[in-house]
Amino acid sequence: MALALLPPIQVPARPAARWWALPVLLTAAFVTTLDFFIANVALPSIRADLHAGEGTTQLVIAGYGLAYAAGVIVAGRMGDVYGARRIFLIGLALFTLASAACGLAPSSSALVASRVVQGAAAALMAPQVLTLLGVLYPGGADRRRAFAWYGSAVGLAGVSGQVVGGLLVASDVAGLGWRMCFLINLPLGVAALVFAKRLLPQGERGRGGQECTGRSGRDGNGRAQNGQAQNGQAQHGKRARLDGPGAALIAAALVAVVLPLTEGRQYGWPWWTWLSLAASAVLLAAFVRRQKRVAQPLVDLALFTSAPFVRGLMAVTLLFGSSSGLTFVLAIHLQDRLGLDPLTSGAVFTALNAGFLVASRLPAQRPAVAALVLAGGFLLIMQGIGDSPVQLVPGLFAAGAGMGLLMSPLIARTLEGVDEGRAGSAAGVLGTVQEMGGVLGVTVTGLVYFGSSSVYAALAVLTAGALALVRLAR
Repeated sequence: MALALLPPIQVPARPAARWWALPVLLTAAFVTTLDFFIANVALPSIRADLHAGEGTTQLVIAGYGLAYAAGVIVAGRMGDVYGARRIFLIGLALFTLASAACGLAPSSSALVASRVVQGAAAALMAPQVLTLLGVLYPGGADRRRAFAWYGSAVGLAGVSGQVVGGLLVASDVAGLGWRMCFLINLPLGVAALVFAKRLLPQGERGRGGQECTGRSGRDGNGRAQNGQAQNGQAQHGKRARLDGPGAALIAAALVAVVLPLTEGRQYGWPWWTWLSLAASAVLLAAFVRRQKRVAQPLVDLALFTSAPFVRGLMAVTLLFGSSSGLTFVLAIHLQDRLGLDPLTSGAVFTALNAGFLVASRLPAQRPAVAALVLAGGFLLIMQGIGDSPVQLVPGLFAAGAGMGLLMSPLIARTLEGVDEGRAGSAAGVLGTVQEMGGVLGVTVTGLVYFGSSSVYAALAVLTAGALALVRLAR
Protein backbone atom coordinates (compact mmCIF):
# COMPACT_ATOMS: atom_id res chain seq x y z
CA MET A 1 0.00 0.00 0.00
CA ALA A 2 1.28 3.45 -0.85
CA LEU A 3 0.17 7.05 -0.63
CA ALA A 4 2.02 10.22 -1.46
CA LEU A 5 2.79 12.83 1.14
CA LEU A 6 0.58 15.89 1.32
CA PRO A 7 1.87 19.45 0.93
CA PRO A 8 2.27 21.63 4.00
CA ILE A 9 -0.97 22.38 5.85
CA GLN A 10 -1.93 25.56 7.58
CA VAL A 11 -2.67 25.14 11.28
CA PRO A 12 -5.34 27.68 12.32
CA ALA A 13 -3.70 31.12 12.24
CA ARG A 14 -5.34 32.46 15.39
CA PRO A 15 -3.78 30.82 18.47
CA ALA A 16 -7.14 30.72 20.26
CA ALA A 17 -8.74 28.83 17.34
CA ARG A 18 -6.48 25.84 17.96
CA TRP A 19 -8.09 25.26 21.34
CA TRP A 20 -11.49 24.61 19.77
CA ALA A 21 -10.04 21.39 18.35
CA LEU A 22 -8.98 20.15 21.78
CA PRO A 23 -12.46 19.03 23.00
CA VAL A 24 -12.86 16.93 19.84
CA LEU A 25 -9.60 15.08 20.47
CA LEU A 26 -10.32 14.71 24.20
CA THR A 27 -13.78 13.27 23.48
CA ALA A 28 -12.19 10.57 21.31
CA ALA A 29 -9.56 9.80 23.96
CA PHE A 30 -12.22 9.65 26.68
CA VAL A 31 -14.74 7.35 24.97
CA THR A 32 -12.16 4.90 23.64
CA THR A 33 -10.71 4.45 27.13
CA LEU A 34 -14.10 4.45 28.86
CA ASP A 35 -15.46 1.71 26.61
CA PHE A 36 -12.83 -0.74 27.78
CA PHE A 37 -14.11 -0.44 31.36
CA ILE A 38 -17.76 0.55 31.08
CA ALA A 39 -18.98 -2.90 30.02
CA ASN A 40 -17.59 -4.62 33.13
CA VAL A 41 -20.50 -3.61 35.33
CA ALA A 42 -23.02 -4.53 32.59
CA LEU A 43 -21.80 -8.12 32.13
CA PRO A 44 -24.42 -9.75 34.42
CA SER A 45 -27.23 -7.96 32.55
CA ILE A 46 -25.71 -8.87 29.17
CA ARG A 47 -25.43 -12.52 30.19
CA ALA A 48 -29.06 -12.66 31.31
CA ASP A 49 -30.51 -10.72 28.38
CA LEU A 50 -28.61 -12.49 25.58
CA HIS A 51 -28.44 -15.91 27.28
CA ALA A 52 -24.65 -15.84 26.91
CA GLY A 53 -22.23 -18.29 28.48
CA GLU A 54 -19.39 -17.17 30.75
CA GLY A 55 -16.74 -17.53 28.05
CA THR A 56 -18.73 -15.52 25.50
CA THR A 57 -19.47 -12.85 28.08
CA GLN A 58 -15.79 -12.47 28.89
CA LEU A 59 -15.09 -11.96 25.18
CA VAL A 60 -17.23 -8.81 25.33
CA ILE A 61 -14.34 -7.31 27.30
CA ALA A 62 -11.43 -9.27 25.85
CA GLY A 63 -12.50 -8.79 22.22
CA TYR A 64 -12.26 -5.02 22.54
CA GLY A 65 -8.89 -5.19 24.29
CA LEU A 66 -7.48 -7.71 21.80
CA ALA A 67 -8.44 -5.67 18.76
CA TYR A 68 -7.10 -2.48 20.35
CA ALA A 69 -3.78 -4.00 21.37
CA ALA A 70 -3.29 -5.69 18.00
CA GLY A 71 -4.08 -2.59 15.98
CA VAL A 72 -2.64 0.43 17.73
CA ILE A 73 0.99 0.12 16.53
CA VAL A 74 -0.22 -0.40 12.96
CA ALA A 75 -2.55 2.57 13.33
CA GLY A 76 0.33 4.76 14.51
CA ARG A 77 2.26 4.02 11.34
CA MET A 78 -0.89 4.52 9.23
CA GLY A 79 -1.07 8.03 10.64
CA ASP A 80 2.50 8.68 9.50
CA VAL A 81 1.79 7.30 6.02
CA TYR A 82 -1.76 8.41 5.25
CA GLY A 83 -2.17 11.39 7.57
CA ALA A 84 -3.28 11.51 11.18
CA ARG A 85 -6.39 13.58 10.45
CA ARG A 86 -7.66 11.17 7.80
CA ILE A 87 -7.10 8.06 9.93
CA PHE A 88 -8.64 9.79 12.95
CA LEU A 89 -11.84 10.58 11.03
CA ILE A 90 -12.08 7.03 9.67
CA GLY A 91 -11.57 5.60 13.14
CA LEU A 92 -14.11 7.95 14.71
CA ALA A 93 -16.79 7.09 12.12
CA LEU A 94 -16.12 3.36 12.46
CA PHE A 95 -16.18 3.57 16.27
CA THR A 96 -19.56 5.33 16.21
CA LEU A 97 -21.05 2.74 13.84
CA ALA A 98 -19.63 -0.13 15.89
CA SER A 99 -21.09 1.39 19.08
CA ALA A 100 -24.52 1.41 17.43
CA ALA A 101 -24.04 -2.24 16.41
CA CYS A 102 -23.11 -3.13 20.00
CA GLY A 103 -26.17 -1.38 21.40
CA LEU A 104 -28.49 -3.07 18.90
CA ALA A 105 -26.84 -6.52 18.99
CA PRO A 106 -29.49 -9.27 18.81
CA SER A 107 -27.19 -12.01 20.12
CA SER A 108 -24.04 -12.49 22.18
CA SER A 109 -22.02 -13.47 19.09
CA ALA A 110 -23.11 -10.28 17.31
CA LEU A 111 -22.13 -8.24 20.37
CA VAL A 112 -18.67 -9.83 20.53
CA ALA A 113 -18.10 -9.22 16.80
CA SER A 114 -19.18 -5.59 17.16
CA ARG A 115 -16.88 -5.13 20.15
CA VAL A 116 -13.93 -6.39 18.10
CA VAL A 117 -14.71 -3.81 15.40
CA GLN A 118 -15.12 -1.15 18.08
CA GLY A 119 -11.70 -2.01 19.54
CA ALA A 120 -10.07 -1.85 16.10
CA ALA A 121 -11.67 1.57 15.51
CA ALA A 122 -10.41 2.79 18.89
CA ALA A 123 -6.93 1.66 17.89
CA LEU A 124 -7.16 3.74 14.70
CA MET A 125 -7.95 6.87 16.72
CA ALA A 126 -5.67 6.58 19.73
CA PRO A 127 -2.22 7.37 18.25
CA GLN A 128 -3.68 10.05 15.97
CA VAL A 129 -4.93 11.97 18.99
CA LEU A 130 -1.39 12.19 20.37
CA THR A 131 0.05 13.11 16.96
CA LEU A 132 -2.53 15.85 16.37
CA LEU A 133 -1.95 17.24 19.85
CA GLY A 134 1.73 17.54 18.96
CA VAL A 135 0.85 19.33 15.70
CA LEU A 136 -1.59 21.81 17.20
CA TYR A 137 0.43 22.49 20.36
CA PRO A 138 4.08 21.98 19.38
CA GLY A 139 5.84 23.26 22.47
CA GLY A 140 6.03 25.35 25.60
CA ALA A 141 3.13 26.09 27.91
CA ASP A 142 0.53 25.25 25.25
CA ARG A 143 1.90 21.72 24.86
CA ARG A 144 1.98 21.15 28.62
CA ARG A 145 -1.57 22.44 28.96
CA ALA A 146 -2.89 20.27 26.11
CA PHE A 147 -1.21 17.12 27.40
CA ALA A 148 -2.46 17.87 30.91
CA TRP A 149 -6.02 17.87 29.58
CA TYR A 150 -5.31 14.69 27.60
CA GLY A 151 -3.97 12.91 30.67
CA SER A 152 -6.99 14.05 32.66
CA ALA A 153 -9.41 12.74 30.01
CA VAL A 154 -7.74 9.33 29.69
CA GLY A 155 -7.24 8.87 33.41
CA LEU A 156 -10.73 9.99 34.34
CA ALA A 157 -12.22 7.63 31.75
CA GLY A 158 -10.22 4.74 33.18
CA VAL A 159 -11.28 5.29 36.78
CA SER A 160 -14.91 6.26 36.08
CA GLY A 161 -15.97 3.28 33.96
CA GLN A 162 -17.54 1.49 36.92
CA VAL A 163 -19.50 4.58 37.95
CA VAL A 164 -20.77 5.52 34.50
CA GLY A 165 -21.64 1.92 33.63
CA GLY A 166 -23.50 1.41 36.90
CA LEU A 167 -25.52 4.60 36.44
CA LEU A 168 -26.47 3.76 32.85
CA VAL A 169 -27.54 0.20 33.68
CA ALA A 170 -29.47 1.26 36.78
CA SER A 171 -31.24 4.18 35.07
CA ASP A 172 -32.58 1.80 32.37
CA VAL A 173 -33.33 4.66 29.96
CA ALA A 174 -36.25 3.74 27.65
CA GLY A 175 -35.92 0.16 28.87
CA LEU A 176 -32.57 -0.20 27.10
CA GLY A 177 -30.62 -1.30 30.19
CA TRP A 178 -27.06 -2.35 29.38
CA ARG A 179 -27.43 -1.24 25.75
CA MET A 180 -27.09 2.40 26.83
CA CYS A 181 -23.47 1.69 27.76
CA PHE A 182 -22.81 1.57 24.01
CA LEU A 183 -25.55 3.76 22.57
CA ILE A 184 -24.33 6.71 24.66
CA ASN A 185 -21.44 6.93 22.18
CA LEU A 186 -23.73 7.82 19.25
CA PRO A 187 -24.44 11.50 20.03
CA LEU A 188 -20.85 11.98 21.18
CA GLY A 189 -19.42 10.34 18.07
CA VAL A 190 -21.66 12.22 15.62
CA ALA A 191 -20.91 15.57 17.28
CA ALA A 192 -17.18 14.85 17.31
CA LEU A 193 -17.26 13.94 13.60
CA VAL A 194 -19.06 17.15 12.66
CA PHE A 195 -16.67 19.37 14.59
CA ALA A 196 -13.53 17.38 13.66
CA LYS A 197 -14.11 18.04 9.98
CA ARG A 198 -14.39 21.76 10.68
CA LEU A 199 -11.72 22.22 13.34
CA LEU A 200 -8.87 19.81 12.65
CA PRO A 201 -6.30 21.18 10.17
CA GLN A 202 -6.57 19.85 6.64
CA GLY A 203 -4.97 20.16 3.19
CA GLU A 204 -4.85 18.84 -0.36
CA ARG A 205 -2.66 16.29 -2.05
CA GLY A 206 0.33 17.55 -3.95
CA ARG A 207 0.65 17.03 -7.67
CA GLY A 208 2.29 13.86 -8.81
CA GLY A 209 2.12 12.51 -5.30
CA GLN A 210 5.29 14.37 -4.33
CA GLU A 211 6.15 16.46 -1.35
CA CYS A 212 5.92 20.18 -2.05
CA THR A 213 8.41 21.43 0.50
CA GLY A 214 11.86 20.66 1.73
CA ARG A 215 11.63 22.35 5.10
CA SER A 216 11.34 20.42 8.34
CA GLY A 217 8.11 20.30 10.29
CA ARG A 218 4.75 18.59 10.33
CA ASP A 219 1.67 19.37 8.34
CA GLY A 220 -1.78 19.64 9.86
CA ASN A 221 -2.39 15.98 9.11
CA GLY A 222 0.41 15.06 11.48
CA ARG A 223 2.64 13.98 8.59
CA ALA A 224 6.37 14.53 8.67
CA GLN A 225 7.87 16.99 6.16
CA ASN A 226 11.58 16.69 5.47
CA GLY A 227 13.93 17.29 2.62
CA GLN A 228 15.57 14.01 3.64
CA ALA A 229 13.84 10.65 4.03
CA GLN A 230 13.22 9.82 7.69
CA ASN A 231 11.67 6.67 9.11
CA GLY A 232 10.31 5.71 5.73
CA GLN A 233 8.80 9.11 4.98
CA ALA A 234 8.84 10.06 1.33
CA GLN A 235 11.24 12.46 -0.20
CA HIS A 236 11.05 13.80 -3.76
CA GLY A 237 9.51 11.16 -6.01
CA LYS A 238 9.25 8.47 -3.32
CA ARG A 239 6.14 7.19 -1.64
CA ALA A 240 5.65 6.25 2.00
CA ARG A 241 4.47 2.67 2.45
CA LEU A 242 2.86 0.58 5.16
CA ASP A 243 4.69 -2.63 5.96
CA GLY A 244 1.86 -5.15 5.55
CA PRO A 245 3.77 -8.31 6.59
CA GLY A 246 5.20 -6.44 9.58
CA ALA A 247 1.70 -5.31 10.56
CA ALA A 248 0.48 -8.92 10.43
CA LEU A 249 3.40 -10.12 12.55
CA ILE A 250 3.02 -7.54 15.33
CA ALA A 251 -0.77 -7.96 15.41
CA ALA A 252 -0.42 -11.74 15.71
CA ALA A 253 2.28 -11.38 18.39
CA LEU A 254 0.13 -9.05 20.51
CA VAL A 255 -2.95 -11.25 20.19
CA ALA A 256 -0.81 -14.24 21.21
CA VAL A 257 0.16 -12.35 24.39
CA VAL A 258 -3.13 -10.68 25.30
CA LEU A 259 -5.51 -13.59 24.62
CA PRO A 260 -4.00 -16.06 27.13
CA LEU A 261 -3.49 -13.33 29.72
CA THR A 262 -7.13 -12.27 29.54
CA GLU A 263 -8.71 -15.71 29.18
CA GLY A 264 -6.21 -18.06 30.85
CA ARG A 265 -7.21 -17.62 34.50
CA GLN A 266 -10.89 -18.45 34.10
CA TYR A 267 -10.06 -21.64 32.17
CA GLY A 268 -7.35 -22.80 34.58
CA TRP A 269 -4.41 -21.97 32.30
CA PRO A 270 -4.84 -24.82 29.76
CA TRP A 271 -2.03 -25.91 27.45
CA TRP A 272 -3.00 -23.54 24.64
CA THR A 273 -2.34 -20.47 26.82
CA TRP A 274 1.30 -21.47 27.32
CA LEU A 275 1.69 -22.38 23.65
CA SER A 276 0.28 -18.99 22.70
CA LEU A 277 2.70 -17.13 25.00
CA ALA A 278 5.63 -19.08 23.55
CA ALA A 279 4.43 -18.34 20.02
CA SER A 280 4.25 -14.63 20.84
CA ALA A 281 7.99 -14.57 21.55
CA VAL A 282 8.72 -16.20 18.18
CA LEU A 283 6.41 -13.81 16.35
CA LEU A 284 7.90 -10.78 18.10
CA ALA A 285 11.43 -11.89 17.20
CA ALA A 286 10.36 -12.30 13.57
CA PHE A 287 8.83 -8.82 13.65
CA VAL A 288 12.04 -7.26 15.00
CA ARG A 289 14.12 -8.99 12.33
CA ARG A 290 11.83 -7.70 9.62
CA GLN A 291 11.91 -4.15 10.97
CA LYS A 292 15.69 -4.21 10.77
CA ARG A 293 15.59 -5.28 7.09
CA VAL A 294 12.80 -3.26 5.49
CA ALA A 295 13.40 0.23 4.12
CA GLN A 296 10.25 1.66 5.70
CA PRO A 297 9.67 -0.13 9.03
CA LEU A 298 6.38 -0.14 10.86
CA VAL A 299 8.19 0.75 14.10
CA ASP A 300 11.46 2.64 14.04
CA LEU A 301 13.60 0.54 16.39
CA ALA A 302 15.81 3.57 17.00
CA LEU A 303 13.09 4.73 19.37
CA PHE A 304 14.25 2.08 21.83
CA THR A 305 17.79 3.46 21.92
CA SER A 306 16.42 6.46 23.85
CA ALA A 307 16.71 5.76 27.57
CA PRO A 308 14.05 8.36 28.55
CA PHE A 309 11.57 6.83 26.09
CA VAL A 310 12.16 3.31 27.37
CA ARG A 311 11.99 4.40 31.02
CA GLY A 312 8.80 6.26 30.22
CA LEU A 313 7.25 3.15 28.67
CA MET A 314 8.13 1.10 31.75
CA ALA A 315 6.61 3.74 34.04
CA VAL A 316 3.44 3.97 31.91
CA THR A 317 3.10 0.17 32.09
CA LEU A 318 3.18 0.29 35.89
CA LEU A 319 0.79 3.24 36.09
CA PHE A 320 -1.88 1.73 33.84
CA GLY A 321 -1.37 -1.67 35.46
CA SER A 322 -1.95 -0.12 38.88
CA SER A 323 -5.13 1.62 37.77
CA SER A 324 -6.62 -1.46 36.07
CA GLY A 325 -5.52 -3.82 38.82
CA LEU A 326 -7.05 -1.66 41.55
CA THR A 327 -10.44 -1.25 39.87
CA PHE A 328 -10.57 -4.98 39.01
CA VAL A 329 -9.76 -6.28 42.47
CA LEU A 330 -11.87 -3.78 44.39
CA ALA A 331 -14.90 -4.25 42.13
CA ILE A 332 -14.83 -7.99 42.84
CA HIS A 333 -14.19 -7.47 46.55
CA LEU A 334 -17.05 -4.97 46.93
CA GLN A 335 -19.59 -7.09 45.06
CA ASP A 336 -18.58 -10.66 45.94
CA ARG A 337 -17.24 -10.19 49.48
CA LEU A 338 -19.26 -7.21 50.74
CA GLY A 339 -22.39 -7.98 48.71
CA LEU A 340 -22.81 -4.53 47.15
CA ASP A 341 -24.87 -4.13 43.97
CA PRO A 342 -23.15 -2.74 40.83
CA LEU A 343 -24.48 0.78 41.30
CA THR A 344 -23.38 1.03 44.94
CA SER A 345 -20.03 -0.53 44.06
CA GLY A 346 -19.58 2.01 41.30
CA ALA A 347 -20.49 4.82 43.67
CA VAL A 348 -17.60 3.84 45.98
CA PHE A 349 -15.23 4.53 43.09
CA THR A 350 -16.36 8.15 42.93
CA ALA A 351 -13.71 8.83 45.59
CA LEU A 352 -11.04 7.58 43.15
CA ASN A 353 -12.53 9.79 40.42
CA ALA A 354 -12.66 12.81 42.70
CA GLY A 355 -9.02 12.43 43.73
CA PHE A 356 -7.94 12.10 40.12
CA LEU A 357 -9.97 15.08 38.94
CA VAL A 358 -8.80 17.39 41.73
CA ALA A 359 -5.12 16.43 41.43
CA SER A 360 -5.02 16.63 37.63
CA ARG A 361 -5.90 20.33 37.81
CA LEU A 362 -3.18 21.12 40.36
CA PRO A 363 0.21 22.55 39.33
CA ALA A 364 2.55 19.88 37.97
CA GLN A 365 4.54 17.98 40.58
CA ARG A 366 7.64 15.86 40.23
CA PRO A 367 6.52 12.41 38.99
CA ALA A 368 8.45 10.67 41.79
CA VAL A 369 6.47 12.63 44.39
CA ALA A 370 3.22 11.72 42.64
CA ALA A 371 4.22 8.04 42.66
CA LEU A 372 4.74 8.25 46.42
CA VAL A 373 1.22 9.69 46.78
CA LEU A 374 -0.09 6.72 44.77
CA ALA A 375 1.76 4.22 46.97
CA GLY A 376 0.42 5.97 50.07
CA GLY A 377 -3.10 5.68 48.68
CA PHE A 378 -2.72 1.92 48.24
CA LEU A 379 -1.51 1.60 51.84
CA LEU A 380 -4.52 3.60 53.07
CA ILE A 381 -6.85 1.32 51.09
CA MET A 382 -5.26 -1.70 52.77
CA GLN A 383 -5.92 -0.12 56.16
CA GLY A 384 -9.52 0.65 55.18
CA ILE A 385 -10.46 -2.89 54.13
CA GLY A 386 -13.32 -4.01 56.36
CA ASP A 387 -17.09 -4.38 56.54
CA SER A 388 -17.85 -0.79 55.55
CA PRO A 389 -16.83 0.57 52.12
CA VAL A 390 -16.79 4.09 53.60
CA GLN A 391 -13.43 3.25 55.18
CA LEU A 392 -11.96 2.94 51.67
CA VAL A 393 -12.76 6.54 50.70
CA PRO A 394 -9.56 8.27 52.00
CA GLY A 395 -7.30 5.71 50.34
CA LEU A 396 -9.22 5.79 47.06
CA PHE A 397 -9.06 9.58 47.00
CA ALA A 398 -5.29 9.53 47.65
CA ALA A 399 -4.71 6.83 44.99
CA GLY A 400 -6.76 8.81 42.49
CA ALA A 401 -4.76 11.93 43.33
CA GLY A 402 -1.52 10.06 42.70
CA MET A 403 -2.78 8.87 39.31
CA GLY A 404 -3.95 12.38 38.44
CA LEU A 405 -0.59 13.90 39.33
CA LEU A 406 1.28 11.24 37.35
CA MET A 407 -0.72 10.74 34.17
CA SER A 408 -0.10 13.90 32.14
CA PRO A 409 3.58 14.59 32.96
CA LEU A 410 4.49 10.94 32.50
CA ILE A 411 2.94 10.71 29.03
CA ALA A 412 4.30 14.10 27.96
CA ARG A 413 7.81 13.28 29.21
CA THR A 414 7.80 9.91 27.42
CA LEU A 415 7.05 11.56 24.07
CA GLU A 416 8.88 14.87 24.37
CA GLY A 417 12.25 13.56 23.18
CA VAL A 418 10.82 11.87 20.09
CA ASP A 419 11.51 13.67 16.81
CA GLU A 420 8.53 14.54 14.65
CA GLY A 421 9.27 11.99 11.94
CA ARG A 422 8.71 9.19 14.47
CA ALA A 423 5.73 10.73 16.30
CA GLY A 424 3.09 8.37 14.91
CA SER A 425 5.22 5.30 15.53
CA ALA A 426 6.02 6.42 19.08
CA ALA A 427 2.35 7.14 19.80
CA GLY A 428 1.43 3.68 18.54
CA VAL A 429 4.01 2.05 20.80
CA LEU A 430 2.81 4.12 23.76
CA GLY A 431 -0.82 3.15 23.12
CA THR A 432 0.14 -0.52 22.98
CA VAL A 433 2.07 -0.23 26.23
CA GLN A 434 -0.92 1.43 27.92
CA GLU A 435 -3.17 -1.44 26.84
CA MET A 436 -0.63 -4.12 27.78
CA GLY A 437 -0.10 -2.44 31.15
CA GLY A 438 -3.83 -2.66 31.84
CA VAL A 439 -3.96 -6.33 30.82
CA LEU A 440 -0.91 -7.21 32.92
CA GLY A 441 -2.30 -5.30 35.90
CA VAL A 442 -5.56 -7.26 35.83
CA THR A 443 -3.75 -10.56 35.22
CA VAL A 444 -1.15 -10.21 37.97
CA THR A 445 -3.50 -8.82 40.63
CA GLY A 446 -6.13 -11.38 39.64
CA LEU A 447 -3.67 -14.24 40.01
CA VAL A 448 -2.60 -13.01 43.44
CA TYR A 449 -6.17 -12.26 44.58
CA PHE A 450 -7.73 -15.55 43.49
CA GLY A 451 -4.66 -17.57 44.40
CA SER A 452 -4.41 -16.24 47.93
CA SER A 453 -8.07 -15.29 48.49
CA SER A 454 -6.70 -12.11 50.02
CA VAL A 455 -7.36 -8.57 48.86
CA TYR A 456 -4.44 -7.50 51.07
CA ALA A 457 -2.00 -9.54 48.98
CA ALA A 458 -3.27 -7.99 45.76
CA LEU A 459 -2.98 -4.49 47.21
CA ALA A 460 0.55 -5.28 48.40
CA VAL A 461 1.50 -6.09 44.79
CA LEU A 462 0.02 -2.77 43.63
CA THR A 463 1.92 -0.91 46.35
CA ALA A 464 5.17 -2.54 45.23
CA GLY A 465 4.45 -1.43 41.67
CA ALA A 466 3.86 2.15 42.81
CA LEU A 467 7.17 2.14 44.70
CA ALA A 468 8.93 0.89 41.57
CA LEU A 469 7.32 3.83 39.78
CA VAL A 470 9.03 6.19 42.22
CA ARG A 471 12.41 5.04 40.94
CA LEU A 472 11.46 5.08 37.26
CA ALA A 473 9.86 8.51 37.48
CA ARG A 474 12.89 10.26 38.98
